[in-house]
Amino acid sequence: MIGDYSKDLLRSGIVEAKAGQKESARRYLDRAIYMSGSHDVLAEAWFWMGEVGTDPVERRKAYENCLAHDLRHTRAKRALAILDGKLNPDDLIDPNQLPVVPENARDAEAKRFMCPKCGGRMSFAPDGSNALVCDYCSSNQMLSNGPADEKDFVVAMATLKGHGKPLQEQVFHCNGCGAEFILPPTQLSASCVYCASPHVVSLEKTKDLLAPDGIIPHAFDQRKAVQLLIGWVEENKIQPEKKVDLPRGLYLPLWTFDIGGVIDYTGEIVEYEQEFLGGDKRQRKVTRVTDQFPVLVDDLPLPASRKPSAVFLRLIPTFELRALKPYDARFLANWPAEIYDVPMADASLDARSQTYKKYKKELPYTLGTQINLVHTSSANLSVDSFKLNLLPVWMTEIPFNGREHLVLINGQNGIVASDISDKTSKVKNDEEEKGSLMDFLADLLND
Repeated sequence: MIGDYSKDLLRSGIVEAKAGQKESARRYLDRAIYMSGSHDVLAEAWFWMGEVGTDPVERRKAYENCLAHDLRHTRAKRALAILDGKLNPDDLIDPNQLPVVPENARDAEAKRFMCPKCGGRMSFAPDGSNALVCDYCSSNQMLSNGPADEKDFVVAMATLKGHGKPLQEQVFHCNGCGAEFILPPTQLSASCVYCASPHVVSLEKTKDLLAPDGIIPHAFDQRKAVQLLIGWVEENKIQPEKKVDLPRGLYLPLWTFDIGGVIDYTGEIVEYEQEFLGGDKRQRKVTRVTDQFPVLVDDLPLPASRKPSAVFLRLIPTFELRALKPYDARFLANWPAEIYDVPMADASLDARSQTYKKYKKELPYTLGTQINLVHTSSANLSVDSFKLNLLPVWMTEIPFNGREHLVLINGQNGIVASDISDKTSKVKNDEEEKGSLMDFLADLLND
């Protein structure tokens, strides 16, 4: 009875709050807090106490009390982010109204990287030095180190950035020669077609795309990539059917998610089982148990680009993600980078689903064979934080068996992945294979 009464008080308080009657709402909510013993009711009542409050200190206290009863209360997290200045109220999206999709090209700000000494073009050097190097006077600028920071999932999902993907072309104004050029919506960096100065999009200043958080810099140059490609082709006895293009260095986007919470489950435990003398009948007692299993997943990786996804999926486990550095646009100077085309909202649903399926499959073995699972629920499983990362790859295609096969080389450690299966990659005549390699691959080192 008391529980139902407190819910009625809460409902009345919410109605009054939505009607703009703040004083009346506070009286109902205060009474609901006093009467209730339910964490759900207390969390919701404290949230609305924050909504009808006027003093920032009191509002913060109300939201914190809400989270004390429900750590995953997303609206309270979002309200605190607004109070802390982490979230601009103007950036919030209305869940009841679809955002307007821009149709034409948009102006995009870009950073230009030129040598402060001689004015020459600066490029990132993939030699482990973590520096921009001038192409002319060889002066360098060291880049930042340290771990990449993660973003709050709730804050990002409250804005268009959490749901958006590139929809249109971007127009750049070159600060070097004054020319304007168009960058495809799937690309993050480019060089001016006239003066060749490198430019990188400043996504922090756009309202519809999330900026990268982390990056693994390229560790070796194109010549090393060619050597790795030749070694991989020889090892797998692949016979290219025509000349192979030089590997192209670029960065591919990757989402990583931190997922936490609990999986609610119901199971049956056989407490004892006894066989009657002289018969096959067994007396059996079953106890039903309802409990929760804690879940904590750190940096679950998911591709943020659909185009090379099949081969990229094979390559992702070969990266050492602990080597991620804070994103700095200078890492992309003279290196192309692809913008994500899988929205964060879509990727987060996939990450949550993968986590639930994995734990659900392992749960019977983790809990023990004496329990038979009857029901599981992912209702209390949520994404806590995320990162958008850029991973270094070298990309080319090998013409084989009548079509082009994508080949990706891990730009961190040189591991190669492709969509060529082991069965189709073998050739019968070693001499023919050797001659073909010399015709189509060896000259790459001389280009």
